[in-house]
Amino acid sequence: MSIARAVQRTAQAMVAPVLFLSLSGYFGWNAMRGDHGLRAYAMRQRQLVTARAEQAAAEAERQEWEVRVAGLRANHIDPDTLDERARAMLNLADPADVVVPYGQANKLF
Repeated sequence: MSIARAVQRTAQAMVAPVLFLSLSGYFGWNAMRGDHGLRAYAMRQRQLVTARAEQAAAEAERQEWEVRVAGLRANHIDPDTLDERARAMLNLADPADVVVPYGQANKLF
């Protein structure tokens, strides 16, 4: 009976440490691989860098278009810009113009 009692005491003594170790392991695993863990954080940081680069490219394109559109506003119509847009939309050229054909991949509009 003393062996059974020793096993029971050992088991009772191990319950709390095993419980806390398993709880610590669970939280440690989630800290590394969970939805809000370190791996997810690193992936979000990579996505943030990509999104910022795309945003910068979109802002640059927007600035280009703002400059082009500013020439077409009613209070300040730039004749060159108006002429360029009209020719591009109508697919026409002035007989005095030099026309350089581009392939479909390099199409501006």
